[in-house]
Amino acid sequence: MSLEKFNLTGQFLIAMPAMTDPYFSKTVTYICTHNQDGAMGVIINRHSDITVAKLFEQIKLQTESLSLLTKAVHYGGPVQTERGFILHTILPAPHDEFNSTVVINNAVALTTSKDILEAVAENKVVKNNVPNKMLIALGYAGWTAGQLEDEMAQNAWLSLKTGLIEEAQALIFDAPNDDKFDLAMGMMGLNVANFSHSAGHA
Repeated sequence: MSLEKFNLTGQFLIAMPAMTDPYFSKTVTYICTHNQDGAMGVIINRHSDITVAKLFEQIKLQTESLSLLTKAVHYGGPVQTERGFILHTILPAPHDEFNSTVVINNAVALTTSKDILEAVAENKVVKNNVPNKMLIALGYAGWTAGQLEDEMAQNAWLSLKTGLIEEAQALIFDAPNDDKFDLAMGMMGLNVANFSHSAGHA
């Protein structure tokens, strides 16, 4: 299958219900890039064991937002787990407010530079310099060239493409983590209980 017909950038990757890999079992991953060199994405439905308060302490940031500090940082995947990956809604153009931002589509962008967290800590949202929704994660999920295609052929994953900006943003930023897997399956018109447990080995 050609890459032009099989590009999952901006789509959700849903682990098949039978997948037993502890890193990816019952995960929903948002694919940020997918090309001839491989793919990378951020798992959106798993918390890490640290809070934003602990993360800010580690990177020497301070904020007075108690609601932010009590939020859990997400587990984005098993690669580079010490590095931050922030999925967020699109800022008004130009998209050059932060040092390292990739605009994935018209719904979501990915920033990996510390300056976005500095802006959040300083509450620059009032100046329109902070996205109104974001998901802070440590680590990412990565695939080498051809690896994701092979895993898809082995029925390890389902892919979900949402047609509406609001649907993608709601699944990433608004839905409770515990509900995201079932919600993603439901958006495909599928019920987990109807799946065979013979597939899903990544």
